[in-house]
Parts: sequence; structure tokens; C-alpha cells
Amino acid sequence: MKIDGGIGFDPSSIAEQAARAEAEGYDGVWSAETNHDPFLPIAVGAGATEKLEFGTGITVAFARNPMTLAVVANDLQLLTKGRFLLGMGSQIKPHITKRFSMPWSHPAPRMRELVLAIRAIWKTWDTGEPLAFRGDFYTHTLMTPFFNPGPNPFGNPKILLAGVGQQMTEVAGEVADGFLVHAFTTERYLREVSLPALERGAAKAGKSRADLTVSYPGFVVTGEDEESTAAADQVVRQQIAFYGSTPAYRPVLELHGWGDLQSELNTLSKRGDWVQMGELITDQVLEAFAVVCPLDQVATQVRDRFEGMVDRFSFYGPRVSDPERWKPVLAGFHD
Repeated sequence: MKIDGGIGFDPSSIAEQAARAEAEGYDGVWSAETNHDPFLPIAVGAGATEKLEFGTGITVAFARNPMTLAVVANDLQLLTKGRFLLGMGSQIKPHITKRFSMPWSHPAPRMRELVLAIRAIWKTWDTGEPLAFRGDFYTHTLMTPFFNPGPNPFGNPKILLAGVGQQMTEVAGEVADGFLVHAFTTERYLREVSLPALERGAAKAGKSRADLTVSYPGFVVTGEDEESTAAADQVVRQQIAFYGSTPAYRPVLELHGWGDLQSELNTLSKRGDWVQMGELITDQVLEAFAVVCPLDQVATQVRDRFEGMVDRFSFYGPRVSDPERWKPVLAGFHD
């Protein structure tokens, strides 16, 4: 199991963050698309490292098109010397249509086609054959030499798709190189719903689970003392509540018999009662979504819960502030 960290968008410390993550023993770092571009920190961090892998976790696919994604992923594969992972997600309809002013329709089939289009573009660059991709959502039929960067000496980047629902997860298994598990996923949902869907998708393409990388940003509630642990507990409960208010994620709660909780959280979210939402997350719900344990047990408990199901694990939520206290945790994953 590889262990990943994150890289933020602080112009004065991006390179330092990447170099520190490599020195501390992380296998990779993920750059998220929230209030900044997810690609730029990777471009900066690449030159400060030698082995660290970089991934977008996630970039919003439907805010872009296959050509723009193919170009930036190819460039980052060059800059990282083969250490780039293109992690993409669909986002939800209101963000695509209202924030990005882009079209929304049939997200799983659209994502499938988007990935196939990216691969068609890369194949044209690799082989020089004419670009002739025609689909229901995307059409790419023009590639002149002036715009063709040629074959990437490091090969094409791996593509990982994020998903919660079974349709998108099947698409990840079929056309991608891996699956980005949503943080709002319990061990039971991963085992009983996500992984079977991923395997069904892989089977369509003649692949197996062994051909795919599964990356999971898991909630961990821990701390250096009671005060920091309590703070982490509160933050994680509120984040679970925030995700739980989203109708698209209701199936995760329904699997556990907590479907009514989604309705309550959704109602409170529309009122802006964020604190009260967190208070609805009981210990039982918290422990289904998060590893809750003392600092010295983090590696053991994460491995006990996810070993064999997850190939990469990253920590979602608060971190221990003292790097020296965190080093044994990372070391525990590589023993």
C-alpha cells in the first residue's frame, strides 16, 4: 500500500512542500481542484523532487474538454519525468452548469467517452496516424504537425477516475487505469458496492482488478493529545455531514440503513446550519467512515481495514503538526 500526502497552493512553498513530502517518505502527493488550479502546483513541485509521484485528486473533467486535458496531462508527464497521474471527477450538475457554465448530460457515458477521446489524441501523437474520434459528446478530427508534440518519452500518464455511484465506477474499471475512491465511502460500501462495480467494468475491457490502481483518501481521527484529537473529531464529523447532505451520495448511507440522515442533513444544509449538521454524525456513523484511534495505532488500523482493497491511501482531514511525531506513522506503512 502506497501512502500519499497533499500539496497546496502557496506560491512561496510549493517546491518546499513537495521536497518535504518526498523526504518524509510519502510515495506521492495529490493536488485538489478547490479554490485554485490543480495542475500548477504539480508543475512547480516536479523540479524539486526525484521519485515523488504527483496526481490531481481531482481535476474537474467536465469543466474542460479532452484536448485541453490531453495537452496538460502530457506536459505534466514530461515535467515529472513519468510521475504524473491524471485523476479526474465529474463534479455535480450545479457546479458544472452554474459555476463553470459547461454542459451536463449523462455523466457516466460522457466520462467514458472523454477518456476514450483523450486516449485517441495521445495515440495520434504517439503514432502520427490521423485523429478521427467521433462520439456522442466529443468530436476530435483535426491535428496538424504544428500542434502535435509527438510521442511522450515517458509514456502516457495513467488516468484514474473518481466515483461514488456504480455506473461511474464501472466506467473507471473499463476505460481508466484506476479508481479514486470518494472520501465519503465506508469500508463496507467499498467492499460490497464499489469494488464489484469496478471489477464489472474491468471485465468489459478484458482486465481484472489487478490491472487497476485504487486510491482512497480516508478520514482519520487522531492527534498528539486530547485537545488535537477532539479538534480532528469535530472537523471530520462536519466534513462527513457536508458530504452526507448531497443527494447523489445517499446510497452510501442507505447501505447502512441511514438514509433518513441524508434528508436531515440536506435540509440543514439549505438553512446553512453547518454546526448542527456535524452534531448529527453519531459515533457509529463516524467510525463507519473514519479510522478513529491513537496516533501510534494509525498505520496498523488503516492496514487492517483496507489492506488488499486499496493500493494507495492518503489522509483526509487534519494532520499532526509535529513532523517528528508523524514520521513513525508513515514508517508503519512501510514495515
